[in-house]
Amino acid sequence: MGEREFFIGIDNGTQSTKTIIVDGTTGRVISKAAKSYGLIEGLPPGHKEQDPNVWIEALHETIIQSLRIAKIDPKNIKAIGVSGQQHGLVPLDKDGRVIRPVKLWNDTSTFEECRILTRKLGGQKAVINYLGLTIPPGFTASKILWLKRHEPHNFEHLNTILLPHDYLNFYLTGKKVMEYGDASGTALMNIRTRKWCKEVLNAIDLNLNEKLPPIQSSDKAVGTVRKEVAEKFGFNDDVLVSAGGGDNMMGAIGTGNTHKGIVTASFGTSGTIYAYSDAPVVDPEGEIAAFCDSTNAWLPLLCTMNVTVATEFVRNLFNLSHEELSVLVEKTPPGSNGLLLLPYFEGERTPNVPDGTGVFYGLNSKTYNKEHFARASMEGVTLGMNYGLNRMKKLGIKPLQIRLTGGGSKNPTWRQIAADIFGTEVVCLEIDEGAAYGAALQAMWTYKNYLGEKMSIQEVTDRYVKIDEKTHVYPNMKNVEIYQELQEIQDNVSLALRKTFRKHRKFLTKHVS
Repeated sequence: MGEREFFIGIDNGTQSTKTIIVDGTTGRVISKAAKSYGLIEGLPPGHKEQDPNVWIEALHETIIQSLRIAKIDPKNIKAIGVSGQQHGLVPLDKDGRVIRPVKLWNDTSTFEECRILTRKLGGQKAVINYLGLTIPPGFTASKILWLKRHEPHNFEHLNTILLPHDYLNFYLTGKKVMEYGDASGTALMNIRTRKWCKEVLNAIDLNLNEKLPPIQSSDKAVGTVRKEVAEKFGFNDDVLVSAGGGDNMMGAIGTGNTHKGIVTASFGTSGTIYAYSDAPVVDPEGEIAAFCDSTNAWLPLLCTMNVTVATEFVRNLFNLSHEELSVLVEKTPPGSNGLLLLPYFEGERTPNVPDGTGVFYGLNSKTYNKEHFARASMEGVTLGMNYGLNRMKKLGIKPLQIRLTGGGSKNPTWRQIAADIFGTEVVCLEIDEGAAYGAALQAMWTYKNYLGEKMSIQEVTDRYVKIDEKTHVYPNMKNVEIYQELQEIQDNVSLALRKTFRKHRKFLTKHVS
C-alpha cells in the first residue's frame, strides 16, 4: 500500500478564512480550522476595505491548526487549492508589495466609475458585446479606475493587479497569474474568448494591459510552494498549488455542480444561484452574470444581497430563537395570506435595485403579527432569488435538481419553501464545506492530472460529492401555484417602486443625517 495522500482547501472569505484537509482516498474532511477578521473601520459609507495581511495571518493559523487536528505527517500533503472572495482589487508595486488596502466585492464607492466606463464604451449593450456581462460596482474594473481618479499617487506605483485568491497563490508560490473563473468577474476579460478585452482596458488606462498577469486554464497548477512556505508547515517542496478560483466557482465544484441540470443555491447572508454550462450564457439584459467557472467551462450566476439578512432582522425584531422562528413560519399558511416582503434592506443586485429598501406589502389586521412577518421574510428572499432563477431559465438553464448550501439551507421548513418556490426538487449535501471543499477537490484534480492520471473534474465530483438523502424535498404542486401568483405580484411591486426608491434615496441624502 502506498503512502496516504491529503489535500488542503483554503477559503478566503470577507469575514474569515477556513482551511480543511481532505483524505484523497475517501474524500472525507478530516480536519478544519477557521480564523475570523473584520473590515477596516471608520471608512465613508459604501467603502468596504481589508488589509490582506490579515489573510496571510489567517492562512498561517488555519493551516497549522488543521494539521494539528488531523494528526498527519505534513509530508503527505500533495496539493493545495485556494478559494477567494471575488472581485477584490489587490494592487501590488514592482516589488510585489501591497500598495493600499483591498477594495472588496461589496464596496459600492465606485458607482460613478461604472457609469463613466459604461458611457465611454458606448452603453450597456456595447459593454455586454465586449465582455459578455456588465460592469456593476462590485466588479474589479471600476475599482481600478477609482484608484486612478482618486489616488493617482498610488496608481503611479501600480505594477500588478491580482484578485484575493491570486494574492494567496502568489504568497504560496511566488507566481503572479489568474485563471478563467475568477478573472471573469473582473469585467476586464471577454468571457467568450477568455482573453483580456483591450477596449475595456484602454477605457481605464492605455497601459493597463502591462499590469495584468497572464490568464491560464483552470486545470493547470500555478506552481509549487516556495521553500519558505514548505519549511514553515513541514511540507515537501513539491506540493502543488492549483489554479484555485472565486468562492462561487469553488462552491460549484464543492457541490458537484459540474453537470447540466445541477444548480446550486446558497442561502447565506447574501444569496447566489449558479449552474454549470459547457457554453457561454450571455444575458442581453445583463441581469445574470455570464461568468466562466474554474473547470474550464461556464457558470451563469445571479447574486442577491439579502437572504438571512432578512430573516435575522425579523428574528431580532421579535427576540426569537431560530427554533421559535421556524415554529412561527410553520403556523402560517404558504403565501402568508398575501403579506409580501421586498427584502432590499441593503439595496439589491438581482434585480438591479441599488436604491431599494425593505418593504412589507399587504399589511392588514390579519397579517400584522410576528407569525406572518416570519414566513413572509423566508418567502420574500426566496422569491427574490427565484426572480433570477426564472431569468436563467429563459436563457436556457434547465434545473433538474437544486443543491442547497449555506446557513438557511439547514432549516427544513425553508427547504420546503425553496422547493415550492423554485418548483424543483432540492437537497443538501453530506459535506457542506462549499468553497473550501471545492478548492481541495480542484487541487486533487490538478494533482492527478499532473501525475498523468487523466481525470475529468466530473469524475472527481461524482466520486466524492454526495447528497444527503435525509434532506431531499420535492415541491408541493398546490403550493407551487400559490407562489407562482405571489411571484408575479412581487415582481410587479418591485418594478412599480423603482422610481420611488430613487426619490427616497435623494430624500434621505437631503434630510437624514
